[in-house]
Amino acid sequence: MRILLVEDEAEFAKALRGALEREQFVVDWVNSLSLANEASQSRVHELVLLDRTLPDGDGVDLIAPFRSNNPGVPIIVLSARGELSDRITGLDEGADDYLVKPFELEEMFARIRAVQRRPNELAPDEIVVGHMVFDMAFGEARVKGMRLDLQRREVRVLNALVRRRGRTVLRESLEDSVYGFDDEIQSNTLDSHISRLRRKLSVADAGVEIHTVRGVGYLLKAKE
Repeated sequence: MRILLVEDEAEFAKALRGALEREQFVVDWVNSLSLANEASQSRVHELVLLDRTLPDGDGVDLIAPFRSNNPGVPIIVLSARGELSDRITGLDEGADDYLVKPFELEEMFARIRAVQRRPNELAPDEIVVGHMVFDMAFGEARVKGMRLDLQRREVRVLNALVRRRGRTVLRESLEDSVYGFDDEIQSNTLDSHISRLRRKLSVADAGVEIHTVRGVGYLLKAKE
């Protein structure tokens, strides 16, 4: 999942970004409403974590314009403004949830999982392809009950492929799922992740294959 973090307190943002990335999320961090509005044009984010007190305005003013470009994307407000009236304003303006600072990381991750489920209550928590089970909430793959030892970006690639199993995933779409705005992407980096994934899935007898669709992207499906 790719997250847009809108937060002007640098130390807090760096700590939060680190915690999110350790949980396999791709995080783009901006520190103002204007930069957040620019980021909304990319339409690559699947969740927004939004501070209210920003140098150029109230974070809730982002919600309506962001939603016009990114319908259905959940928005969680993270704010020190915790009075009842503040929380009501945030929710009435369209936020999906409102978490008052300071908070425990475990609660934030639980709320992220909760809003992920809301757009489609029928979306599966786990997806099975071949002998592999991919846990969508926790971002891990298991084969015959054993957790695969995957690097962070390998998990992101596998997540994107599993979500669209049986269909070709464009190379550009995979890169959007794996890399943030600040990441430097070399021409063969994605290919390296795919190569390592193939090897690990084969060794684990996962019963899945990742096919290269030359000049287009990649496709994951169960072995025949």
